[in-house]
Amino acid sequence: MSIIAAAVSANFTRDLEQNFALVEQLLGEARAQGAQLVVFPEAAIGGYLSSLGNHGDTVRTTNRSLPPAIRLDGPEIQRVQALAGTTVVCIGFCELGDDGETRYNAAVCLDGDRVYGSYRKVHQPLGENMSYAAGDTYRAFDTPVGRVGLQICYDKAFPEAARALALDGAEIVVSLSAWPAARTATAEDLQQDRWTYRFNLFDAARALDNQVFWIASNQSGTFGSLRYVGNAKIVDPGGNVLATTLLGAGLAVAEIDVDATFRAMRGGMFHLRDRRPDVYAAVTERDTPQSSGWKAVAHA
Repeated sequence: MSIIAAAVSANFTRDLEQNFALVEQLLGEARAQGAQLVVFPEAAIGGYLSSLGNHGDTVRTTNRSLPPAIRLDGPEIQRVQALAGTTVVCIGFCELGDDGETRYNAAVCLDGDRVYGSYRKVHQPLGENMSYAAGDTYRAFDTPVGRVGLQICYDKAFPEAARALALDGAEIVVSLSAWPAARTATAEDLQQDRWTYRFNLFDAARALDNQVFWIASNQSGTFGSLRYVGNAKIVDPGGNVLATTLLGAGLAVAEIDVDATFRAMRGGMFHLRDRRPDVYAAVTERDTPQSSGWKAVAHA
């Protein structure tokens, strides 16, 4: 089945009306190019944190600058569904847990008729755990455009996250981000910044590792102390970038044919088939490098 997919690079703030207007605008532009799947960034509803680490206000004890907490069955998600119509949409938001207090950095995949799946971010960088609780599950789900798995931002740095989705049958991994430039020694040309490099390298590597289509969205512009690197893209199972926004805001649009591409790329070397789980026991051990004397290096 051949579909057209679009990955969004755009700036989303605390202004929900601005968010919904931008979602509607970009959906219109994507549909004009035939898109059946549109992927918006992490925190597209309500914006991301204004700072990370020791640089600001990301503590549980304050509401200052925190994104609005939204229920999965709340009116904000229903409003996205109304805008989505027949288009499959993946979008990030701050989810309010069932206890009415716990917040999760979350994403949902939906269209106008149903919610296909949702995800709570597992891996948390630079003090994000002071504002969000962590998720604990990777699960793929079926949609009209194929079997999809969701992950958010820092998750892409962990091969196990993408592998778990691929082993659950994900054909398309959707990676939603609010990925900024480096906090120190930022490159004059942001496209050459070391964090931009890592963002792009992870996208290509995870697609190739698992021989899946990889759709990466990202915030662009600035918010609070963060300067985002854009570079929304669509990557094929060979690690080839089919379309990218580079630093700019806009859409990366490409046609993908899951069945035909999988037959061609998995017909010979098929990474999931050729794994050797019997020799990977150390991968799942709980001990971390720190416990054996390794010390983290600041300003990575």
